[in-house]
Amino acid sequence: MTYPDVIVGMSGGVDSAVAALLLKQQGYRVRGLFMKNWEDDDDDEYCSARTDLVDAVAVADRIGIDIEVVNFSAEYKERVFAEFLAEYRAGRTPKPDVQCNPEIKYRAFLDHALAMGANLMATGHYARIDRGADGVRLQRGVDTGKDQSYFLYRLHQTQLQHTLFPIGGLRKAAVRSLARAHGLAVHDKRDSTGICFIGERPFRQFLSRYLTAAPGEICTAEGTVIGRHAGLVHYTIGQRQGLGIGGLAGRLAGAWYVARKDLANNRLIVVQGRDHPLLLARALVAHRQSWIAGVAPDHRRPYTAKTRYRQSDSACRIDALDSIACVITFEQPQLAVTPGQSVVLYDGDVCLGGGIIAAAHATVPGDASGSLTPFVPTE
Repeated sequence: MTYPDVIVGMSGGVDSAVAALLLKQQGYRVRGLFMKNWEDDDDDEYCSARTDLVDAVAVADRIGIDIEVVNFSAEYKERVFAEFLAEYRAGRTPKPDVQCNPEIKYRAFLDHALAMGANLMATGHYARIDRGADGVRLQRGVDTGKDQSYFLYRLHQTQLQHTLFPIGGLRKAAVRSLARAHGLAVHDKRDSTGICFIGERPFRQFLSRYLTAAPGEICTAEGTVIGRHAGLVHYTIGQRQGLGIGGLAGRLAGAWYVARKDLANNRLIVVQGRDHPLLLARALVAHRQSWIAGVAPDHRRPYTAKTRYRQSDSACRIDALDSIACVITFEQPQLAVTPGQSVVLYDGDVCLGGGIIAAAHATVPGDASGSLTPFVPTE
């Protein structure tokens, strides 16, 4: 059997290293591609691009494959970072990884790989692909603690048809063990965190380079002013740390949490305790929907969903669905549902897709106590 050419996105980490190793062992004609996607301050202490490139080249040499460097900085700034800043200006909390995958890793990268003559591209994501007669399905990775399908929900059929996830059936410990056994120096390299392709850095300081933050009042839900905030862009729904108001009440009263952003009055609304009603939502409105199968799920069926990456699935249903928005209702109230984040739906292990959260509400459609705040698209 003759295996096709595959281009592996190599980040300098252990996951993409083992992805390339496994494909080479399986008989694919493998080449590596290191993507450089950020240039604004790539010479400061927080950017690891140079070190990552050295590691990626060392891995490629050890495995015995060629590696190329490509610069997608302009595409990243235009397609991902510009939207990232626009969302923060609008008072929302975006997830750049969600936008980065369909626009950079599975668009710019895939286009480049195909232009290089490859049939397939591969990455070190913890996810799986099921190819059937009715299309391609995205599945969770076997390692539930590392599953990255949440960040891949905006991919479509064409992108997935050209994609391989070689480590999706492995657990992280097994990936590191394979790297160690084959002499890959990155076997114990720490996983990267921080902003997609920008890296780990003091976030407030970084954001201040691009956005003007206007300080204002911190208020309770009842309207009492209890402090000052450094600018609404620096806070997110559910945030507990860094508010500077921890000593205003005894421990028995509970910690303070961000519950709302009042953009019109530049006020940060806070409440005490994780079980405060303003922190809980039974339903949400999502827009900018993306369904992997190319069609929306059957709204008559029960599903599960998550509104944050590090979160267990919760039972839900789709109460309303059209081309503009969908309403998703949960069986149990959800904590700190945040506009700008993503809600991702699952049918068992199959990731169906999802959308960007636009609004949340404590009640469900049809309740006498109220209804969802009308949704007006911002695009």
